[in-house]
Amino acid sequence: MKMMLVPLLIVALAAVASAEVSQARPHSNRPGRFLSLPVPQKCANRPKAFQFKGHNYFYSGHVPAHANQKVDWLDARNICREYCMDLVSMETQEENNMIFRLIQQNDVPYIWTSGRLCDFKGCENRRDLEPKSIYGWFWSANREKLAPTNSVPAGWGFNPWSQTGHKKTRQPDNAEFDINGTTESCLSVLNNVYNDGIAWHDVACYHEKPFVCEDSDELLNYVASTNRGIRL
Repeated sequence: MKMMLVPLLIVALAAVASAEVSQARPHSNRPGRFLSLPVPQKCANRPKAFQFKGHNYFYSGHVPAHANQKVDWLDARNICREYCMDLVSMETQEENNMIFRLIQQNDVPYIWTSGRLCDFKGCENRRDLEPKSIYGWFWSANREKLAPTNSVPAGWGFNPWSQTGHKKTRQPDNAEFDINGTTESCLSVLNNVYNDGIAWHDVACYHEKPFVCEDSDELLNYVASTNRGIRL
């Protein structure tokens, strides 16, 4: 059964985005940003590079408009959202392995996923999320909780979090907090950066990376219901 992050977390999208921004650019003067609304024409013509169980996906490096683009986590989400998509969520080992193959076959150094640490407003005083490093991660695209980071997810044969990193300890390690006080609140897949193969890592959200987008049922349904006759 899928684990949702419960309604307390499903606050207004703008409020969530504002909280995410505070993590996304801690060292910049950029004004507060919000989650982008889908653009119907872009949704209808969204890139459909490959499919998995009825969802379309694309890697930004394979789309001419985004081929040389590296952006922070929230900007990556917003690019995907304009296409009625969101950053990829790897809820099953099969889907995870598909993304790992993409990274390996195309020698991609790293990508953003929709994984996010619940460390913003609405997440405080939540015993079910403590300790946050183990129980506080969720897929922002669909608000489903990740399995505890110190365990093998149900139905998987391995733990996708890396066994090492900057601090030479199992991920997530929030290593950047010890360097400059920035929480590593976003989930990236890194390609052998720490001689650890392709694996999940917690990363500060302001770092700029390419990304993988995945169809968002929520956004596609919204655009379909508000744009009569549109073909998605």
